[in-house]
Amino acid sequence: MIDYRSWRHTFKLDPDKTIDDAALEALCDSGTDAIIVGGTFGVTYDNTLELMSRIRRFAVPAVLEISSLDAVVPGFDAYLIPLVINAGDADWLFTPHVSGLKAYGSYIHWDEIITEGYLVANPDSGVARLTKARPIENAAEAKAYAQVAAKICRLPIVYLEYSGTYGDPTIVQACRNGAADAHLFYGGGIRSAEQAAEMAAVADTIVVGNIIYEDLEAALGTVPAVKAR
Repeated sequence: MIDYRSWRHTFKLDPDKTIDDAALEALCDSGTDAIIVGGTFGVTYDNTLELMSRIRRFAVPAVLEISSLDAVVPGFDAYLIPLVINAGDADWLFTPHVSGLKAYGSYIHWDEIITEGYLVANPDSGVARLTKARPIENAAEAKAYAQVAAKICRLPIVYLEYSGTYGDPTIVQACRNGAADAHLFYGGGIRSAEQAAEMAAVADTIVVGNIIYEDLEAALGTVPAVKAR
């Protein structure tokens, strides 16, 4: 199994967004620990395969965060399976996973599968609207959700996702406390080295996404900010 517990920094690339070869090379050779491929809308088999084939020219690990069964592409180093633990629509808890196992169960290499307890913290995000995610009212509730993921469901990763908005460090710390031995990912709104360092001080792994498409140099600057800690 891929050693995700050693990751401190990752970049997340959306197959539905455009990135040129020079920018992709800079990201893959930046010293980041992994490239996560995933998105909420517009993710297809073809654009996922195309992006994976370009990343595969580099040595960096490439993992697919599955958001659509139609975009499951073989050849990644590992597959992240989100379980949206604050989904308001119960169909987002297990129904997609059952459908996926019916379709692909006989082909799965289970040592490549990593399950995430996904906590959606930005109620205005696309993923929150899609899953009808329940708002996180306070730090105590955030900790409780993380405990559900780590202690009740025994999931190896708790992923706190702010989806384009920079999060509240007290909420991240609460999730860290609740996650216990589970590995805590933080993603959302990181647009500077300072923000990357702040969240890396609390979370085990940070995920840098949207800023890649807005300010590549700022995105690249998050790597040494995290690695220097």
